[in-house]
Amino acid sequence: MAGRGIHHVALAVADLERSYAFYRDLLGPLGWEESDRFTTYRGTEQECLLRCGQQYFGLRPADGGAHRYYEVGIEHLAFSVDSREEVDEAYARCVATNANIHFPPEEDNDLGADGYYAFFVFDPDGIRIEVFCWPGQEAE
Repeated sequence: MAGRGIHHVALAVADLERSYAFYRDLLGPLGWEESDRFTTYRGTEQECLLRCGQQYFGLRPADGGAHRYYEVGIEHLAFSVDSREEVDEAYARCVATNANIHFPPEEDNDLGADGYYAFFVFDPDGIRIEVFCWPGQEAE
């Protein structure tokens, strides 16, 4: 049986509204919109769900602790867009909100990925986020 891909990812965040504002500003112009808010299975907190097509991205309050880049846990999330212009526009939105930029937009051919263009930013909890375009990838 073949897999069909990732349906959703949910992040535990320190401040739901602060993280929601970050992701709404970054991803909203890329077609992501709030899909739902609901009480989680634990019955004690709200989760915010963003949607783009059949992909879902959830944010829910953490019980405490802090994310540390490159320790156990997620290293980064990558969001694909269609063009370099969309990468640049997402970068500009992050700069305008004083987000913590890790790397500005640049081409990366380290893996033989001709045309791969991306930037990296840290979300409010220090989780590294990538926005990239890779022309021709869809054909492979």
